[in-house]
Amino acid sequence: MSIETPTLELPTKSRRKVTTAAIRARKGGEKITSLTAYDYSAAKIADAAGVDILLVGDSLGMVALGYPDTTRVTLEDMLHHTKAVSRARPKALLVADMPFLTFGVDVRDTIRNAGRLVQEGGAEAVKLEGGVRVREEIRALVDCQIPVMGHVGLTPQSVHSFGGFKIQGRDPEEADRVVRDAVAVQEGGAFSVVLEGIPAGLGARITREIGIPTIGIGAGPDCDGQVLVTQDMLRLFRDFTPKFAKVYADLGEASREAIERYCREVREGTFPAAEHCF
Repeated sequence: MSIETPTLELPTKSRRKVTTAAIRARKGGEKITSLTAYDYSAAKIADAAGVDILLVGDSLGMVALGYPDTTRVTLEDMLHHTKAVSRARPKALLVADMPFLTFGVDVRDTIRNAGRLVQEGGAEAVKLEGGVRVREEIRALVDCQIPVMGHVGLTPQSVHSFGGFKIQGRDPEEADRVVRDAVAVQEGGAFSVVLEGIPAGLGARITREIGIPTIGIGAGPDCDGQVLVTQDMLRLFRDFTPKFAKVYADLGEASREAIERYCREVREGTFPAAEHCF
């Protein structure tokens, strides 16, 4: 006798597809929500929960691939994971990170690499780190009809030049530099900008002074939106938890306990039971 397992359907909300224009229009209005997603299943869950932006972040290098930082992530890594997320066909806007050295060297290479993330990976926008130094590359991408999300402040790909993951903009000179970077991102034509690892007051200042939405991660509550790494908020990545990441559920510990129970039942012979057999 075969026993069929019911198919579980995730609850979905009827909503329109989120676009870059819709995100830009949220400046100063309803807060924007964003989470990372690196695979099909995670994308389906986050999208069903109503997240506005799914970011295939190069943070996958640390939380999914086990690298010490993001500088080792390749374009092929990003394409692999972006393709997986795009197969979920999310209503959320799908943004993919441009990894280290796929931009900032030659504009033609930047366009080619971003184009692959869109054409092959299914991304609807790309994100790149930097401000003044990448303004013209942002403009070139926008001119090629590739929407861009900027990223200033603590830019993880600059970990070696920063000397570690250090908060940026603590003194007036540094703060002015971060502001100039955010303004340059806007001037390049980006539809939004991530502010990472800066004092809350500076996050509020930039949000007031520029005309595109700011997405904060460790940048205070006054940004136009927030982004977190899903593995941090669910504590699935257990090496460390950043100060800015609120843990909404400890699924890492729940998963460990579940796997322990599975191992115990297999060893005791109580799994599989009759209802799991054909």
